[in-house]
Amino acid sequence: MAPQKLSSFFLIFLVLFQSLSSADSQAFIGVNYGQVADNLPPPAETVKLIQSTNIQKVRLYGADPAIIKALANTGIGIVIGASNGDIPALAADPNFAGQWVNNNILVYYPASKIIVVNVGNEVVTSGDQNLIPKLLPAMQNVQNALNAASLGGRIKVSTVHAMSILSQSDPPSSGLFSPVFGDSLKALLQFHKENGSPLMINPYPFFAYQSDPRPETLAFCLFQPNAGRVDSGNGIKYMNMFDAQVDAVRSALNAWGFKEIQIVVAETGWPYKGDPNEVGPSMDNAKAYNGNLINHLRSMVGTPLMPGISVDTYIFALYDEDLKPGPGSERSFGLFKPDLSTTYDAGLSKNSQTPTAPVTPAPATPTTPVTPVTPAPKPTGSATWCLPKPGIPDSELQSNLDYACSMGIDCSPIQEGGPCFEPNTVASHASYAMNVLYQTAGRNPWNCDFSQTASLTSTNPSYNGCTYPGGNL
Repeated sequence: MAPQKLSSFFLIFLVLFQSLSSADSQAFIGVNYGQVADNLPPPAETVKLIQSTNIQKVRLYGADPAIIKALANTGIGIVIGASNGDIPALAADPNFAGQWVNNNILVYYPASKIIVVNVGNEVVTSGDQNLIPKLLPAMQNVQNALNAASLGGRIKVSTVHAMSILSQSDPPSSGLFSPVFGDSLKALLQFHKENGSPLMINPYPFFAYQSDPRPETLAFCLFQPNAGRVDSGNGIKYMNMFDAQVDAVRSALNAWGFKEIQIVVAETGWPYKGDPNEVGPSMDNAKAYNGNLINHLRSMVGTPLMPGISVDTYIFALYDEDLKPGPGSERSFGLFKPDLSTTYDAGLSKNSQTPTAPVTPAPATPTTPVTPVTPAPKPTGSATWCLPKPGIPDSELQSNLDYACSMGIDCSPIQEGGPCFEPNTVASHASYAMNVLYQTAGRNPWNCDFSQTASLTSTNPSYNGCTYPGGNL
């Protein structure tokens, strides 16, 4: 069916409508609320902060009563956790599991909207041979306790895994679970299948960049314009590392026959600072990753293997945790400071747009600071359009085109039969797509950067039957 041409007015109206209704449609955006710190604000203040954002779900690593109570009657989904230390008792004694469910769920539910119980964190990849065999019995006993309380269909039971649960992830279509975890992992997945509970995974493009600190890898990890990476197994071009990592898990599930199991991203994030010898942490990179991730989720474009849906994603983390051990980056993932101010604007506020500004890739030398791009000033006039600068080679324009269309914008007008297909050139198609992304991302100067290959104009580039949407300054 030939795509219909939309008027510029209707496109702008659609963008405005989507932004106004976004708060009600972003149940897929969550945040991790860790407590390994001695300077966190009271739970009541934190809940007010969360309510000022588009965050719809909160993941706790335990079951802190003060936090669960503070979240009551807010409608915010709550993921609670049973610690690794609780697993032996949960596995050995169904009565203990019943008491745990009573003390940590039944006394708060349904006022506090508990949606998932995670039994343990990264147990399977821990190497603890005493704990790993007890994980499934513990999950089963918690599930049985929920069933006995008639909550088995409302509150799901899961556990969280590191990406190292995969033995292979590149290319994504070759994703496989490690045979080391064989029968134990298959039994866990069968539990998920039987109970309709999700597989919860921790993909971190940040760590992928640390292992391959090239500029092109950074752009791929930060959802910035890049040449993309073609999956040699199926020919799909991936434009960002997040999709590639999530689809590797999807491929692994499919390979073992568990196509119906849902994936939930339990943790992902980027630190805004780190130790001098750490590659990747910076304020610009953290803002780019989390801001562009949120924009990607809001687009509902999905991943190549799971199109049209946004995987539930819990960003790490709400606050810094100043008592965490390890390198400096471990204590620098917080979106907000203890005084409730933002560390940087990731576009989570109900009153803000998601920043999608590409930033200059950090050099491989870890001691060299990142130099942010200074956006060009807005031209004067009533409307602006974003177009490629003269002389940009087709290879870079193709990267911009692929990137823009991967962000969920409508690229049908530049497909064959569309009103903007002719002239059938990379430059023409890239111009249209780059402008549409600029218009939908917030119409800020930094939305028209594309690694310094684009600029703003007040001259309407529309031609013949091809209408370029344009926004007011």
